Amino acid sequence: MRTPSSGAAGIEVPPTAGLPLQWRDLLPGGPADLEARIAAWLDVPALQLECSGTASLVVALRTLAGRSSRRTVILPGYTCPLVALAVHHCGLRLKLCDQAPGHFDFDPQALEEACDDDTLAIVVTHLAGRVADTAFARRCAERCGAALIEDAAQALGARRQGRSVGLDGDIGFFSLAAGKGLSIYEGGLLLAREAGLRRALRETSDRTVGRHLGWEWRRSLELLGYAALYGPRGMRLAYGNPQRAALRAGDPVRAAGDDFSLDIPVHRVGRWRRGVGAKAAQRLPAFLDRAAARAARRLPRLQGLPGVEVLKDGPGEQGVWPFFMLVLPDTAARERALARLWGAGLGVGPLFVHTLPDYDYLRPIVEDADIPGARDFAARTLSVTNSHWLDDEGFETVCATIEQALR
Repeated sequence: MRTPSSGAAGIEVPPTAGLPLQWRDLLPGGPADLEARIAAWLDVPALQLECSGTASLVVALRTLAGRSSRRTVILPGYTCPLVALAVHHCGLRLKLCDQAPGHFDFDPQALEEACDDDTLAIVVTHLAGRVADTAFARRCAERCGAALIEDAAQALGARRQGRSVGLDGDIGFFSLAAGKGLSIYEGGLLLAREAGLRRALRETSDRTVGRHLGWEWRRSLELLGYAALYGPRGMRLAYGNPQRAALRAGDPVRAAGDDFSLDIPVHRVGRWRRGVGAKAAQRLPAFLDRAAARAARRLPRLQGLPGVEVLKDGPGEQGVWPFFMLVLPDTAARERALARLWGAGLGVGPLFVHTLPDYDYLRPIVEDADIPGARDFAARTLSVTNSHWLDDEGFETVCATIEQALR
C-alpha cells in the first residue's frame, strides 16, 4: 500500500455522519432525561442508559446468564471486535456463524446448524445503519430456546415497518460512542420488549454497575475534546494524522480503530453527560432526515459503479445513513481503492479490518471457524462517509477513484 495523502488543505472528513455538538449542549443544568427523550422519539416503552454499547451488551448477557445454565453466544463472523470482548468479559462461550454471500446477515443454514441446547443468545447485527434480517434469527432462537439480541450500535433511529429496530428481538442496544448519530463520547442504550426483562436488566445494572469517578471524569474530558474537534479541521489532528501514522507503520488494525483493550469499562454515566445528550437529542431527528436525503441523492452515483453493490434498505425498512457500505467485485479492486483513498481525508476505509478470528489480539479468546462468507465480505467491503462535510466535489473524487480501482 502506498503512503496515503495527508488530507487536502488540512481538511479531514469524518468517516461517519455524526451529529455535531453545539456549545449550548455543554452548558451545565437543564434536563438530563436522555433516555426518556430518545424513547419518546423511537416510540419504545423505555430505554436504559449504560456507559457504552459494549457495557449495554455486558448487562444484557449477565441478565440472560443469570436466568439460564446455557453458556454459548452466537455471533456473526464479521462484526465489531467489542462484541466478542463483551462475551469474553461475561465468561461465556463464543461461537461464530458464517454470513450470507455478499451480506452481513447470517447464512440461514449455518445459523440453524450453530444453534443447540447450550445456546444462550444469538446476536444479530444491524450493520452500517441497515436493517438486518431478524425474522429468521428469531425463529432459530425460538426453536432452540435462546434469546435474540439486536446489536443496533450503528442503527439508532432505524425502523422496520415503522417500528424501531431492537424490538424484534428480546433485547436490543444502541451506541452513543464518538462519531455515532448522537454521541456523549461513550454511551449505550438498552431496550427490551417485555416489561419483566426490562426490570431484570435494570436490576442487573443496579447490582453490578457502580460509580467510577475516574472513568466519568475521563469521559467528560473526552467529550469536551470531541465537541471541540469533531469537524473537518479538528478531525485532522484527532483522527486523520494518527490514522496515517498507523498506515505508514503498516498497522491497519490501529488505523481502523479496531485495537481495543480486553478490559471493558463498566460504570455509571454522570448527570452532565446525560444533559449534553438530552439537549443534542432534540436536533437528532432532523439531522438524520437530512442525512437520509443526502444519501438518496448520492446512492445512484454509487450504484452506477460497475460491479459494485451498495447495501440499502429493503421493503418496509428505513435505515439510517452514517455511511455507505460498498461491496466491490473482488478483493484486488477493494485493495486498489483503499490504497488510494484510505488516509486521504475523504472518509473512506474498511469498516472492520478482519473477521473476528483474524485479529491477532483476539486469538486467545476467539477460536478459528469455517466462515468463508464472512471472510469474503470482510475482504471486499469498504465504507464511504455520508458526512455533510464531504462536499459534492469530494464525493465525486471518491467515486471516480473507485471507478479507476475497478478497471
